[in-house]
Amino acid sequence: MLVRVPASSANLGPGFDTLGMALTLHAEVGLGAAPEGCQPADEHHPATIAFRRLGGEGALWTRSPIPVGRGMGFSGAVRVGGLVAAHAQQHGDDHELLEAAMPELLRHASELEGHADNVAASLYGGVVATAGGRAVRVPMSFDPAMVMWVPSFVTSTDESRTKLRTDVPMDDVVFNLGRTALLVAALAAGEIDVLREATRDRLHQDVRLAAAAPSKAALEAALDAGAWASWLSGSGPTVAAMCAVDEAEELAAALPTDGHTKILRIDHAGAVVEAV
Repeated sequence: MLVRVPASSANLGPGFDTLGMALTLHAEVGLGAAPEGCQPADEHHPATIAFRRLGGEGALWTRSPIPVGRGMGFSGAVRVGGLVAAHAQQHGDDHELLEAAMPELLRHASELEGHADNVAASLYGGVVATAGGRAVRVPMSFDPAMVMWVPSFVTSTDESRTKLRTDVPMDDVVFNLGRTALLVAALAAGEIDVLREATRDRLHQDVRLAAAAPSKAALEAALDAGAWASWLSGSGPTVAAMCAVDEAEELAAALPTDGHTKILRIDHAGAVVEAV
């Protein structure tokens, strides 16, 4: 048995710690001895820590193409994988039982991760709004491509958070609240022309981009090349850009060459248990 869990992009611009998007790049967490090409997960691995938290027994292995420390939710994905693996070990691969356990799994994943946006997206799939221990998928009226620009350097989410302001002006609070509401409505209604404005932010991106000039250049290049919207993925340094599927290759080619690109889609399935 293995669990396939999607990577994620968090915040989506203004939705700091409240919005996440699952992506079609998957980590795998499996039970037993590691197959060829996979890595055993020791007791310090975040997947194993999550697995043990719910009473999981035995060894785990992982396989993941999700870049580590790049803002694409690696730690959240493998933590979700460990929790879902423990649930499946005890209850089997019954989809209805897994659905019923989602709120509890979200609570554990959020406590381990420190915030819910990445883990909610990896667990539920799609675009997810989360607050107060609850998560709701945002209905999507279109299915775009996601072009991810991934540089070679890494960032620390914990470190980047220490640089954010704790006294936020009311105008900035209202700015982000309005854009977050506008973004959720635009995704549901298919108002593509609204997305660029709806993904603007005043709470975290400017501070983080100031410490990552290549990421700022990539974000600006994506918008200049016609992306519907672009944002710093999580705490970065990866930049996410949304566009039409048939425009993704051209957009990727327009991004700076000091990073590599991944052309992905939104993963709508979330964490899935598979027999092997």
